[in-house]
Amino acid sequence: MRRNSIKKLVIVLSIVIAAFTFSQTVSAYEVAAYHNVKPGDTFWILSREYGVDMQQLMDINNADENTVIYVGQVLKIPKAGTGSGYYYTVKPGDTFWIISNKLGVSMDRLIEVNNMTRYTILYPGDRLLITYDDDKVPILEEGQKPWVTYDIHTVRSGDDFWKLSLKYGVPMKEIIEVNGMTENTILKIGQKLKIPVHHVPVKPTPGERYGEYLDWWTEAQYVWPIGKNAVIKDFYTGKTWSVRRTIGAFHADVEPLTAADTQIMKQVWGGEWSWIPRPVIVLVEGRKIAASASAMPHSVSYINGNCFPGHFDVHFKNSTRHKDNEVSEEHQKAVKAAAGI
Repeated sequence: MRRNSIKKLVIVLSIVIAAFTFSQTVSAYEVAAYHNVKPGDTFWILSREYGVDMQQLMDINNADENTVIYVGQVLKIPKAGTGSGYYYTVKPGDTFWIISNKLGVSMDRLIEVNNMTRYTILYPGDRLLITYDDDKVPILEEGQKPWVTYDIHTVRSGDDFWKLSLKYGVPMKEIIEVNGMTENTILKIGQKLKIPVHHVPVKPTPGERYGEYLDWWTEAQYVWPIGKNAVIKDFYTGKTWSVRRTIGAFHADVEPLTAADTQIMKQVWGGEWSWIPRPVIVLVEGRKIAASASAMPHSVSYINGNCFPGHFDVHFKNSTRHKDNEVSEEHQKAVKAAAGI
């Protein structure tokens, strides 16, 4: 009887040690800040507020989608682009080959880090650890074009097209079109929707100070989706300020995060708000994108307390104006300057 008890204890301890070792590998994220949970906070809301991946946010706090957070609880906020990896939830039809191509990671590496073999059977709901050699952005073959794959989303209570566009970083119109629907289509719980996943390879630049020359329509808007925080660096002065892309379809409509960020931005334009474009670099998710910004507050705003009454425009390669959907030559010249072209 005693021998069986000891055997059970050894098994339990082995499982605990293995779980601890695995969690150490996954949660090796650099802590950027600590957040005191407020009423209404969720992992999704906080991931948008701090501009970090929701799965990384959960991983660093040893949580999952079913974890309940409480007012006053202190959460760790990971630094964007850091950490040893993140979890991917296996979907119906997934194989190692499909997942490796979808996420831009080596299939052999995917199998190795998850302690599996090529013959391991994957089941929907399984969680796989995804890592990259540089722990940042997967750099694919030079000259490779962007491509699209599709995930399947099962509609839940409260889902609508706008919420799904924010969740997945894809324009609402695109989700509607790929599913053959209209804005008036009523979603039903349990319904399956195709969600486009855009893979944007990293492009080479002429030098360290320049940004990637990414096309707005096929690349930039997916690297910097609505709701994502970023840092803008003025190309000439090197001054930086933190921002969030809050809306915008033909180009990015952007707001400073704080009053301090607004003040820095105003200094860059000589202390005056201006429509004059300046070349800038957008720093987001470990990438540097060539862009052009003007500094005139206008139209709607979503961030309170930043002393900026509206939003400002950020243009990228081939982006257009909202008023007439025409290309602004002044903005395009500034984008090229930031790209070293």
